[in-house]
Amino acid sequence: MKKSGFIIAVLLLVAALAPTSGFAKDYHYMSAAEVKENLGNNTPMTLVDIQVEKEFKQHHIIDAVATYAYPVKSTADRDKMAVAVAALQHNSNLAVVVCPRGGGGAKRAYDHLVNSGIAEERVYILTAGQAQWPYPELLAPAE
Repeated sequence: MKKSGFIIAVLLLVAALAPTSGFAKDYHYMSAAEVKENLGNNTPMTLVDIQVEKEFKQHHIIDAVATYAYPVKSTADRDKMAVAVAALQHNSNLAVVVCPRGGGGAKRAYDHLVNSGIAEERVYILTAGQAQWPYPELLAPAE
């Protein structure tokens, strides 16, 4: 009985500490409407597009930086983001990660940007990713 009480106490402690101990992470998201507004206002913003090359060539937002880093799981994938990281380290632009659907790859890219020294308050994920981008007038022509 003592052992089960101890286990319950440990689980409660872990649950209480989880939000501040890295178990749960809050990511910053930017909606397509906010991205469009920022583009229209010439807000300093870098769209870090991680789509694979084929998808990027089919559809991407004008002026997005192609990295072809998706799924951002390996060192080689993260290395593909080097140009975008270097640019962001030398400016104060917002960084918006554009992923196929705004899921796991986007979160890994976001984490990589932050781990590379980009201030987290500058980093965002495009909500729902490229797949749900509703503004065709802001897409570059397919290559």
